[in-house]
Amino acid sequence: MVKHLLLPASLLALSVSSVAQARDYINVVGSSTVYPFATVVAEKFGKSTAFNTPKIESTGSGGGLKLFCAGIGVDTPDITNSSRRIKASEFEQCQENGVSDVIEVLIGFDGIAFANSVDADQFELELKDIFLALAEQVPNPDGSDSLVENPYTLWSEINPDLPAVKIEVLGPPPTSGTRDAFAELAMEGGCQAFDFIKKMKSDDKNQFKAVCHTMREDGAYVEAGENDNLIVQKLQANSDALGIFGFSFLEQNDDIVQSSLIGGFEAEFDAIAEGDYPISRPLYFYVKKQHVGTVPGIEEYLAEFTKEGTWGEDGYLADKGMIPLNEELREETGAAIAALETLEGIEEE
Repeated sequence: MVKHLLLPASLLALSVSSVAQARDYINVVGSSTVYPFATVVAEKFGKSTAFNTPKIESTGSGGGLKLFCAGIGVDTPDITNSSRRIKASEFEQCQENGVSDVIEVLIGFDGIAFANSVDADQFELELKDIFLALAEQVPNPDGSDSLVENPYTLWSEINPDLPAVKIEVLGPPPTSGTRDAFAELAMEGGCQAFDFIKKMKSDDKNQFKAVCHTMREDGAYVEAGENDNLIVQKLQANSDALGIFGFSFLEQNDDIVQSSLIGGFEAEFDAIAEGDYPISRPLYFYVKKQHVGTVPGIEEYLAEFTKEGTWGEDGYLADKGMIPLNEELREETGAAIAALETLEGIEEE
C-alpha cells in the first residue's frame, strides 16, 4: 500500500515556492483584446531589464481566468488578461483552489467595434437594431408584448433605412470577454428599448439576461473564435458581413474595415475616452500575489505597465489604441498596485 503524507502548511508553502522558482519567466494568458497591449509591454520589459521576456498566450478572458484560478505553482499562469472584470464565481473558484491573494490591475478602456469592410456602405445603427438583428428571441413584430423566434433575415427588415443585405455578423465565442461586454453593453442596451423586456430586469433578472444575452444560432451570428485578426480577414473577403472586435484591431486595420455609427458615434479614441461611444468597456489583468517573489520579475513587470510613459495619455499603449485612465484614476490605481493590494471580494453578477 502506498501511503500519502500530509505536509504541514509551512512545508507546503516551501514546496510551492521552490516549484515556482523553477520557472524564470512570467507566464501570461487571457484576453485577445488585451494581448497586443500586454505583448508590447512584455517586449519592452524584456529589452530594458535583466528579466526574461514574459510568455503571453491569447486564450480569451474566460479561458484565461479558468487557467489562472486552477491553482498556484509553475504549471499555472502568473497573470491573466481580461477585457471584463473577474466574475464573483471565478473569484470564488480562485479561492477554492488556493489562489487566495489576487491583485486587480485596471489598465485602461477599449471600445468594441461593430464594423464592416471599407468597400461597403457604413452602417448607422442604434443598439435596438443590433439586438433585433442578433437575439435568439425578439419582440413580436405584431406589436404585442410577447417574444418570438427571430424572424429577421435582412437588415432592412429591422429598419428600412438600413441596406437590404443579409444579416451576417462574425463575433467572438462565449469564452471571450469581448462577447460578455458586447452582450452587456450592446444587447442589453437594445433590449431596454422595449418596456416589457426592460421590466424583466426588476421582475426576473435571470429571464432578462436570458432574453438579452442569448444570440441566435441560425447562421446570422457566426462564432469566429478568439482571433480578432481572423474576423478582420473575413470582413475583407465578404463586404456584406459585419464583425465584432476591439477598437485596437479596428485602428490597426482602418485601411480594411470601418466602424459603424452606433447612436451617432463611431468607435474612435475621443468618443470612447469621453464616454460617448456606447459600446466601450474597461480592460484588466489579474496577478497572483503568491507568485510575487518566487517567479522573477512580476513586481518589475507591474512597474513597467504602470509607468506614465506606458499607460499615460502620451504613453506607448495609447499609440497602440488603448484608451488611458484619467490622471486621478491612474495615480490611485498605480498606488494600489505598487502596494500589491489584493481583492477582498467581488459582488455577485
